[in-house]
Amino acid sequence: MKGPQEFPLRQYSATTIVRYFRSRPWEVVWRALQILWWMGGFVLAMQFDHWLGQEEANKHVRATHLRQTLTRLGPTFIKVGQALSTRPDLIRKDFLNELTKLQDQLPPFPNQIARAIIEQELGQTPEEIYSTFSVDPVAAASLGQVYKARLFSGEEVAVKVQRPNLLPTICRDLFLMRWAAGWLGWFLPLNLGHDLTLIVDEFGIKLFEEIDYLNEGRNAERFATNFRDDPHVKVPEIYWRYSTQRVLTLEWINGFKLTDTERIKQAGLNSDELIEIGVTSGLRQLLEFGFFHADPHPGNLFAMPDGRMAYIDFGMMDQLSQETKETLVDSLVHLINKDYELLAADFVGLGFLTPDSHLASIIPALDKVLGDALGAKVSEFNFKTVTDQFSELMYDYPFRVPAKFALIIRSLVTQEGLALSLNPDFKILDIAYPYVSKRLLMGESPSLRRRLLEVLFKDGQFQWARLENMIAIARSDRSFDLLPTAGLGLRYLLSEEGDYLRREILLALTEDNRLHTEEVQRLWALVKDDISPTRLLGVAWGALADYSIDRAAAVVPVVADLRSAFQAEPR
Repeated sequence: MKGPQEFPLRQYSATTIVRYFRSRPWEVVWRALQILWWMGGFVLAMQFDHWLGQEEANKHVRATHLRQTLTRLGPTFIKVGQALSTRPDLIRKDFLNELTKLQDQLPPFPNQIARAIIEQELGQTPEEIYSTFSVDPVAAASLGQVYKARLFSGEEVAVKVQRPNLLPTICRDLFLMRWAAGWLGWFLPLNLGHDLTLIVDEFGIKLFEEIDYLNEGRNAERFATNFRDDPHVKVPEIYWRYSTQRVLTLEWINGFKLTDTERIKQAGLNSDELIEIGVTSGLRQLLEFGFFHADPHPGNLFAMPDGRMAYIDFGMMDQLSQETKETLVDSLVHLINKDYELLAADFVGLGFLTPDSHLASIIPALDKVLGDALGAKVSEFNFKTVTDQFSELMYDYPFRVPAKFALIIRSLVTQEGLALSLNPDFKILDIAYPYVSKRLLMGESPSLRRRLLEVLFKDGQFQWARLENMIAIARSDRSFDLLPTAGLGLRYLLSEEGDYLRREILLALTEDNRLHTEEVQRLWALVKDDISPTRLLGVAWGALADYSIDRAAAVVPVVADLRSAFQAEPR
């Protein structure tokens, strides 16, 4: 087989891979026999369980058998197992739980080969590039291994070296998987089988991105730019002079894995604050930036001695379009409102359901799974429990999990698991709810302001309890300052865009032929401790000062409408 530097492919192309290996059948026969031997043993064991009526008794044994089989088959299949661990539309629940334990680890390859790859890629020996270079790797994973080194300029660095012959090995496995998917799909349920080849292609695209270390470096810099104003998040610097597609030199991170609770405690770090940093930064990635770290496992997140959280390993990232981000917020709003009809439509927009799906039959199932979860207190909500319940719908309804959302689900479940290792009483929505409420209340964009209206109005009625609840939840976030948000709200109300909301609020204040003074008093009691008269006057003056004489005319109808409303109040 050609060496990696000669292999004619650097970006995933199914047609190129098929064309290359079809003309070289001898290169795939032995690998196919290996896969058949190990996977055949697993399938045969499953069949024996079926014949002997021991499927239920041995289901956990078989799940472990599957995990061990994938590990034996090497890097590509380890990545397959990790990808399948977030695909309830493809894998049954007991297998899912076991595959989440799949370790991204293999024995290290020989140091002399790693050194030869560095010299081949960078044109110099490690001694010529680094003043010190660890004798053995400090970590070994399925795609490469990491050495600790120091540059001659004094900076401590981590040097990632890719496994030898990795690219042709992965392509050969992808060729065989794609070939198997072509005929295996006919034996699977309709909602699964026809997508198998597409799923292999989605997997191949992400895997190719992950093994390109230059792409990883670009991802890291983009991630760092997004969080440049966040003092709680650390991203290692990339040293481009000493980086190629197969070697990456980046800043060494001194810290503790988030699962190392003992060292975190000894360092005097606040575990709850680390959890808050992790969850909030994860939500910002999804709902603000649309560019997210899709593999936040314990080896990729570190607690630093100064209290910051460091992200490393940016090979597995993904991007959400603006439309997808907005649909995500829509689905969240519809979930809060328990509007399962619109939520089902959101699932179509997000790709979980096809446009021709019969939504009327799906809505009761969503109500059953999600209604119970939302009916519980926020403190009792568990994300993994909900995803487990949701996975049970996959075989009864035509759901599939788009690749992007498989990564998102994996990210959220992993982060919740890490948080629970730091604090067993942690509930993800204790942090997520305040963040989302704050985002909606601030209404930084027209789309967010529209979604706030959907939350606050239902069937034409203003939902006082929802507004009260959102403010209470948002205030539980220590960093949330209500006054700037009030200023944004006042500016919006005085604007042309805010005309509709201004009139709807006036109607809400006077509906049922009375002023809703009790509701207003409850809201004031909720916020008065955060709003001093001086600060409140400053915010109001600032909002009015933003308006020219032309805009100041917008205040007139507000005053007139309020006057009319008070005059209409029965005495």
